[in-house]
Amino acid sequence: MSTDTDLAPRTSQLARILHHDVPASVVVFLVALPLSLGIAVASGAPVAAGLIAAVVGGVVAGLLGGSAVQVSGPTASLTVVVAESVHHFGWAATCFITIGAGVLQILFGLSRIARAALAIAPVVVHGMLAGIGVIIALQQVHVLLGGASLSSPFQSLIQLPHQLVSVHHADFCVGLVVIAILIAWRFLPRKLRTVPGPLVAVVVATLLSLFLDVDRIVLSGAMFDAIGLPAIPTGGWFAVGVAMITIALIASVETLLSAVAVDKARPGHRTDLDLELIGQGAANMTSGMLGGLPVAGVIVRSITNANAGAQTRAATVLHGLWVLVFAVALAGLVQQIPKAALAGLLILIGVQLIKLAHIRLARRNGDLAVYLATVLGVVFLNLLQGMAIGLALSVALLLWRVVRVTILAEQVAGARRWVVTMDGTCTFLALPKLTAELAKVPPGVPVTLEMTVDFLDHASYELITDWARQREDSGAPVDFAEFGAARMAAVVHGPPERGHSRKVLDEVIGPWRRTGSRVDRIAAGIAAYHRGHAHLMRPHLDGLRNRHDADSFFLTCADARIVPNVITNSGPGDLFTVRNVGNLVPVGGSDVSVEAALVYALEQLDVRAVVVCGHSGCGAMEALHREVQAGPGLGDWLAHARPALERFRLGHPVAEAAARAGFGEVDQLGMVNVAVQLETLYAYPAVRQGIEERGVAVSGLFFDFATARLIEVRVDGIAEFDDVDSNVTAEPVRARGGGMRSRTEGVAGRRISTTM
Repeated sequence: MSTDTDLAPRTSQLARILHHDVPASVVVFLVALPLSLGIAVASGAPVAAGLIAAVVGGVVAGLLGGSAVQVSGPTASLTVVVAESVHHFGWAATCFITIGAGVLQILFGLSRIARAALAIAPVVVHGMLAGIGVIIALQQVHVLLGGASLSSPFQSLIQLPHQLVSVHHADFCVGLVVIAILIAWRFLPRKLRTVPGPLVAVVVATLLSLFLDVDRIVLSGAMFDAIGLPAIPTGGWFAVGVAMITIALIASVETLLSAVAVDKARPGHRTDLDLELIGQGAANMTSGMLGGLPVAGVIVRSITNANAGAQTRAATVLHGLWVLVFAVALAGLVQQIPKAALAGLLILIGVQLIKLAHIRLARRNGDLAVYLATVLGVVFLNLLQGMAIGLALSVALLLWRVVRVTILAEQVAGARRWVVTMDGTCTFLALPKLTAELAKVPPGVPVTLEMTVDFLDHASYELITDWARQREDSGAPVDFAEFGAARMAAVVHGPPERGHSRKVLDEVIGPWRRTGSRVDRIAAGIAAYHRGHAHLMRPHLDGLRNRHDADSFFLTCADARIVPNVITNSGPGDLFTVRNVGNLVPVGGSDVSVEAALVYALEQLDVRAVVVCGHSGCGAMEALHREVQAGPGLGDWLAHARPALERFRLGHPVAEAAARAGFGEVDQLGMVNVAVQLETLYAYPAVRQGIEERGVAVSGLFFDFATARLIEVRVDGIAEFDDVDSNVTAEPVRARGGGMRSRTEGVAGRRISTTM
């Protein structure tokens, strides 16, 4: 027995369908109807085949596919291959081929290789669509001029001058009206464009044609009369298999690309691509059995459906049912549509497949040759061969880019030293170029090999090491500066492997290996620095040798885990750094080390920012919080932090904000300590003078090891920095559930960047 609780979700679902899906289905039906008729005519198939395919694509693919809003039906991208199939095998055998293509698509879906189809280079897909657009436009121009479409693009080009001479003016006029309306429709206000432009253009052209002598669509009987069993082809099974594979591949690729586009247009919506292929295969099998065209997910109809507000599969299924109702009840209207009207519609569709954005993208990415080769192959050979040519060229171009390496030997300006730079993938293919560049280096001069390579094979390694050994034997020093992902030492221990950037990062900022003595670690670190980074540092440090200025005074804890230049994305000469236990600013007493450094930085170095930086898990703050009885020296030093502990216990606003953000008490105390040190700094005469006279910025930071992020600490709260390169705004610490919003000046008076 149903309850009110059971009925409520059903009522809500029905209301959503009526409110969103039904209107969307009507819009998609109005878009699909003229396109389905035009594609059937362009394919050389019975007109009813386009309507059957639209019905089956909507109902079967809509029910069984992996997308709730994708709309399937006859598509322009399959026009060329279907026309060739009809020409070679006949219509009944083409229906059999459509069934076979559907079986292949189901196998694609069951084998879960849908994502693999997206690995086809986009430039090849763009070139294929552009080639199809050229073929459609060339064929339909003859229909627009009052003739008949020809079997090949080459024949269409040859016969075009003759067709222009013998133009049928009535047909030409009707076609131009359709094209003009479709072009003008784009410039109308959005509200007026809720009615699909193709439908308006075909209706207006049909009304105009009632007063003219034009060729019209011929519909042999009712739609149900067109339903017929497919015929098994007689012979030529290799060609039949190629046609099946071609239809299956093109339909699958277009479907998957359309699904991805719909997912991007509707955040939160995710298509099951494998299930979508199964649904498409079932729809193609059904369409072929009923005498319909092959179908695919169509991007125009799918986006129209999504933009019209479709929420469930009901919109897709209903659009197919509306096509069925129209085809059964209003078949007589179809026969009033001029062929030239559909030709004008198809010409514009073909032209739209050639997108200037795709051409610009191919040119910018260096893929223009692949694009043009694919277009020409599709137009003058066939669809499959054109795609094969495009894929082969794209793979060849990829291999050339992957194995390419830039090698350059040049003398350092104003010095006797030479530098040989190597950038890219260094394999045996680069040996001729590598040998030629190494030969340019004069004998007896010091040389640095600057290697930024992501792959290094044994052949290149042997050539480089032999060359370096010969020079060193003759007394010419050779330094290796390796800062690429692939290293010379790795080649010795096994087969060459492509390096990883994470390994490079580990070598730069990672800790020493926990082996050997501390002296060994320091010596190994120095050797690694000389080998990998000294060459990079040399020009920069040489420019700083006579300069003692810095941008910022940076006071931080002595904890070895804090690396100031890393967490502030700065370099040599930027920070005047002072480190002590607990990042404290002593007030009074005999310890004036921080004060001396601060005065020197403000008055001699002219720094524009003063920064105090604490960190999570601070041992000094833990000892202070637990009131550990430290011995002489450390205990005396931590006495400078007692004011921070007292303010923490009294309920400092920084501690409250940190607690709301999820930090523990020791870290809360660490942030309060930073805030108290800021207050101490504000009281320093030298700091006050710098603020008043030069606009010196005083900032507090707290580094959280758990998230590797910097948090701004103010005297009244905390905030987190966004991950941008400049003009950083301090945002609330949302990840831990609290905080405040502010804008703050950072190191050297700039907005702090936490890019690492």
